[in-house]
Amino acid sequence: MKKSLLSGVAVAALSAALCACGGGKTAETGAQETVTSGAAAESIGEGSSAASNSLSEKPAPGGKVVFGMTQDLASLDPHVDTDAGTRDVVFNLYEGLVKPSSTGEMIPAVASDYEISDDAKTYTFTLRDGIKFSDGTPVTTDDVKYSLERYAENQGDSSAFSNIADISAKDGKIVLTLKEANAELLPLMDVAIIPQKNQDPAKSPIGTGPFKFESYTPGEGIRLTRNENYWQEGLPYLDEVDFKFVPDVETEFMDLQAGTIDIMKYMTSDQIETLGADSNYNIVEGSMNLVQGLYLSSSYEPLSKPEVRQALSYAIDRDAINQFMFNGKSKVIGTHMIPAMSSLYNKDCDGVYTHDVEKAKELLKAAGYENGFDLTITVPNSYQQHIDTATIIKEQFAEIGVNVTLNPVEWSDWLQNTYRGGNFQATVVGFDGTLAPESWLKKYTTNASNNFVHYSNSEYDETYAKAAASVDQAEKTELYKKCQKILTDDAASVYIQDPANLVAVNKKFAGYTFYPTSAEDMSVLYQVSK
Repeated sequence: MKKSLLSGVAVAALSAALCACGGGKTAETGAQETVTSGAAAESIGEGSSAASNSLSEKPAPGGKVVFGMTQDLASLDPHVDTDAGTRDVVFNLYEGLVKPSSTGEMIPAVASDYEISDDAKTYTFTLRDGIKFSDGTPVTTDDVKYSLERYAENQGDSSAFSNIADISAKDGKIVLTLKEANAELLPLMDVAIIPQKNQDPAKSPIGTGPFKFESYTPGEGIRLTRNENYWQEGLPYLDEVDFKFVPDVETEFMDLQAGTIDIMKYMTSDQIETLGADSNYNIVEGSMNLVQGLYLSSSYEPLSKPEVRQALSYAIDRDAINQFMFNGKSKVIGTHMIPAMSSLYNKDCDGVYTHDVEKAKELLKAAGYENGFDLTITVPNSYQQHIDTATIIKEQFAEIGVNVTLNPVEWSDWLQNTYRGGNFQATVVGFDGTLAPESWLKKYTTNASNNFVHYSNSEYDETYAKAAASVDQAEKTELYKKCQKILTDDAASVYIQDPANLVAVNKKFAGYTFYPTSAEDMSVLYQVSK
C-alpha cells in the first residue's frame, strides 16, 4: 500500500473556512473518547481549524505563558482513560509513533517513517534516529513495544488494539501484525511512548514531547518546562508553560481581565464585547471540532421511544442557540460527526429536524405523551457553552410540555456518574474524536463499552461492522455515512452544533494553533519580538 500522510478515509481534506470562523468539547477518551466539558469524554476530531494568530513579528526565544483551564487533570498517565482537557495538556509531554498535524494529517513523530501493507494487516514503523526521552535516555524499540502493549491492556477487549496479534521490535523497527485488516489504525498510533523503566508515569511523566514535567499541584495547576532533548530542532520557543486551574468560567474571565492568565478558550460573545477592541488580547477564531448535543439515555422510559427522541429533535431551535451563544459563527449539524471530517460527514443529515413545535407535539401524542413528561438534563458546570445551551433547551422544551430540571454537576461527577456510570436521563455536552471514524461512531453500537446513552439498533450494528471491516475506502465512506443517517433518522440523540472556539491570546504571544483533536500545542506558541 502506498504510504500516505493521511489515514485513509479518516483524514479528509479539512475545511479552511473553519479557521476563520471560530468554537469545549468532550473528549471521548477512555472510550477513546474525550469528554471535554464543553465536550464529553470521548477522544469524546478530525479537521480542526488550522488557524493561528500568526503575526508578522519574529519569535523571541524564551518566555513563559499562563494558560487558563476550568478543570483539573484526570491523570498524567497517558495510557488511561481521561478527558479532552487532560489530553490538551499531555499533548505537550508525550508523543506517539505518529501525531496529528494542525491540518489533520498523521505525521511521523517517534517514528521517522512507516509503511502499511496492501491488505492493511501489517504496519511497520521505523524508529527515529537519536530520539530521546525528556530525561535524556534514548528511546528504544522495546520502549515502544512496551508502551503499545500497556495501552492495549488498559483499553481492553473492545478497543481496536485487541485486534493486534503481534508486536515485534528489532533492528530499529516496530512491526504490528493484525488479526484482521484495519485500514484505520494509523490515527490510533499516537499512543504515548514512555520508558519501560518508568512504572509510575502518573507521578513522574517522561515522554518525548516538546516540554517536560516540572510540577503539579492538584486544584491549582501544572508547570511544564522546555525539553532540551526534543528531537524537532528549533522547538519549542517558550521556556515555560503554566496551566492554571480555576474553579469556574467567571473566575477565569476575571483572571484574564487582570492579566494573570494569557490564554482563555471558549470565550462567549459577551465576554469578547466586555474585553473591548482595545484590550491586551487578540481573539483567535476557530472551531471546537466537537459534536455538541443533547445526549439522551434510552434507558429512561420516555426516551426509549424513537418518536419521543424525534419530537425533542424538532423542538430544539439550533439556529437560535448558535445565534445567541456565538453570533451565528458555529456550524449547525445533524449527525455525530464534525463537518471538518469532510469526506465522511453526511450532509444529508443536516436539516432533517427543523424547528417545528407542532410536529414535535404530534410525535409526543403518537408516543403517548400528549401532556409531556419530566426530564432532568445533567450538565457539567465547568463549561459555559453547555450550561447556556441547556438553559435555552429548557425554555424551548416548555413549548411542547416537557418539564426540564437542570442538574449542574462538577466535571469529575459528570465523568464518573453520567459518562462512565450512565446514570442520567439527558445531558448537554460535546464529544470530540480521533482522526479514526471509529472514535466518532463505534460508541453507538449495542455492546460498545462507551455506549453511555444505552442506544441499540441492529441495523446500525450491522452497518458499522461492515464499515469497520472494509478495506475499500469508497465502500467504507458510504457505510459510515449510512451509519450517520441511521443515528439521525432514529434520533439516537439530538445533535446541535460544532461550536465556534473563540480564544483570547495575550498580544505578547503569537502562533496559537487549532488542531483537529485534543491538543494545546504550546511548542509553536512564541513571544513576539518588540
